[in-house]
Amino acid sequence: MKDFKIIEGGVTAAKGFKAAVCEANIKYKDRTDMAFVYSETPCECAGTFTSNVVKAACVMWDKQLVESGKPMHGAIVNSGIANACTGKEGFDACEATAKAAEKCLGVPYDTIAVASTGVIGMQLPVDKLVAGVEKMSTTLDSSLEAGTKASKAIMTTDTVNKEIAVTFEVAGKEVVLGGMSKGSGMIHPNMCTMLGFLTSDIAIDKKLMQEALSEVITDTFNMISVDGDTSTNDTLLLMSNGLAGNDKITEKNEDYDTFKNALFEVCKFLARKMAADGEGASKLFTAQVVNAKSKEDARVLARSVISSSLSKAAIYGCDANFGRFLCAMGYSGVEFNQEDVELFFVSDAGKLQVFKFGVPLDFDEEFAKKILSSEEVIVYIDMHEGDKEATAWGCDLTYDYVKINADYRS
Repeated sequence: MKDFKIIEGGVTAAKGFKAAVCEANIKYKDRTDMAFVYSETPCECAGTFTSNVVKAACVMWDKQLVESGKPMHGAIVNSGIANACTGKEGFDACEATAKAAEKCLGVPYDTIAVASTGVIGMQLPVDKLVAGVEKMSTTLDSSLEAGTKASKAIMTTDTVNKEIAVTFEVAGKEVVLGGMSKGSGMIHPNMCTMLGFLTSDIAIDKKLMQEALSEVITDTFNMISVDGDTSTNDTLLLMSNGLAGNDKITEKNEDYDTFKNALFEVCKFLARKMAADGEGASKLFTAQVVNAKSKEDARVLARSVISSSLSKAAIYGCDANFGRFLCAMGYSGVEFNQEDVELFFVSDAGKLQVFKFGVPLDFDEEFAKKILSSEEVIVYIDMHEGDKEATAWGCDLTYDYVKINADYRS
């Protein structure tokens, strides 16, 4: 039974959080392209970052802040230019952005995270960043609308904004956890060009919050893939200011489990939204592996299926070519016996088995096509080797993916 409730809003749903946006004209000329999420009350902060060895300047800035253990006040985000592969000048741009917030709001610059998304290898226009911070510092707003606007300002090739908020109870106190993310391309497991910002008013020990976040992403953001490219900029920050007034969580007890469950559901929601909004995508492509020997086997198999270009193309074409999914499983690195495997296609149109214990089955091609034409298509795989399971999310591979990325800089 769920011990949380989805409510309206995103990063401003929790007590004490404000947001603002502006048109800084960093790359885009016809839309907001900067966002600021802020809490006047200092926050505990946890974070996870890209596994790519080539890390953007903002990733190094934020990683340093999170690891310092200092309280945080907010995050400033720009879209359009990634500030990756930019050397010292890129790091200086991070510092200038944070110091602009210090000047405007009177909080230490090393309590402000910065994040960027967009084209790699271009320098940020610092004057526009500073002007944007100055403008946003005067328009910070706690309304739900302000949070929604922030979720739109951080978009690049995303077609829809991604936000969610939930409420749950901890020791008799109502707690809120909200979030927003962006990501549509250059997305692959082990943090994926995703940016995510989570805000909460819960009082919790920083170390426990970091543990919860690091564990939760394993089966949420690390289980999505759009194109097999792990970004230079992946950043997920969780800030909590304690204004819910609950007794601070300092050990792994029932309250911790309640928080972690809500955190998992928020991250899962945002991860699915990102996978479904992959560049050029027309469908959410889900692989569910059950009864595997180990949890890691299940994760690897599911990720391999949704990451395969041939599998993704088959989903786009509504082609019931189940051999592509079995092939992707076979080269995943997991050892298994194909004669133990059953494979099904599932969607809101029904469920159809196409492979059983090493043998292909006769099936209705028209029914298969109907299943594969749904907005979410699930390849359900029963390994019959254990009791572990995992789910991965991706999208189909369409002509539009190539069109979008062939002229991304223009």
